[in-house]
Amino acid sequence: MAQRDRSLREKVVSLEEAAGFVQDGMKVGVGGSTMSRTPMAMLWELIRQHRKDLSISRCIVSTDGDLVFGSGLANHVVTSWFAQGILWGLSKVMRHHVENGGKRYEEWSHMAVGMRFRAGGMGIPFLPTRAMLGSDIVGQRPEAKQIDCPFTGEKLLLVPALNPDVALIHVQRCDPYGNAQIDGLQFMDIDLAFAANSVILTTERIVSNDQIRRAPDQTKIPFFCVDAVVEVPYGSAPHECYGLYEPMMRHMEAYVAQVNADPVKGMQEYLDRYFYSPKSWNEYLSLIGMDEVLEATQKGRSIYND
Repeated sequence: MAQRDRSLREKVVSLEEAAGFVQDGMKVGVGGSTMSRTPMAMLWELIRQHRKDLSISRCIVSTDGDLVFGSGLANHVVTSWFAQGILWGLSKVMRHHVENGGKRYEEWSHMAVGMRFRAGGMGIPFLPTRAMLGSDIVGQRPEAKQIDCPFTGEKLLLVPALNPDVALIHVQRCDPYGNAQIDGLQFMDIDLAFAANSVILTTERIVSNDQIRRAPDQTKIPFFCVDAVVEVPYGSAPHECYGLYEPMMRHMEAYVAQVNADPVKGMQEYLDRYFYSPKSWNEYLSLIGMDEVLEATQKGRSIYND
């Protein structure tokens, strides 16, 4: 944080320009959780630019994990849960690449992932927790150290700080400087933003700084954490963004059926059609289908009306 440029300056760039912050082999933290506020547009662009060998960390991974493994974007995923979604269970794409393809799935408890980001954001080397004690995950994670508490004598587990090189976070709105407001669950995004060396924000819309200042309590990520701002409507599609659109379920179900039938060929065909062929994010959305996008929007905005 001390080394960042913390001046109040506009940071609006394109998806293509923002991807320049991410280089092969970097550690990349991904915001949101499961199918909520996934920075899908940024992952889409990184896959299109053929980045490779990233280490991805996220609290809970969904189909985004399939995509980063299947495309070669990542060879290592750090998370607490790796499935295509609650409806579809364990990812066959993940199983194929971990069991046969040399990719690595590093499992921590959900609490432990959060504590690692928080330690990173606080600038300290570790935090103590009781999470994972008594489970077999502890034996798989030699990085975590068991100690006797010097005050109570109780067993505690020290989990190391996690400081990604870059964080990818999607929000409902932010100003051109990077002051970001998040509606609904924040997940681990605030700690992730402070823990990462740089932050790329994608946002549903860029608003004025005056509008941000009218509701300062809703600003969850401050400008001095942020290095790039990209306005990408429907930037989580086909996942959801709270208050704006729900998951695009027909597309998701078709995707799961395709890649589970053949985790290699099915994934390649999906990437060719939805990632490599479109010339823009808007063209990607058109391939998902306007009917589905509008239906997801109607369901998402109905939250505020019910």
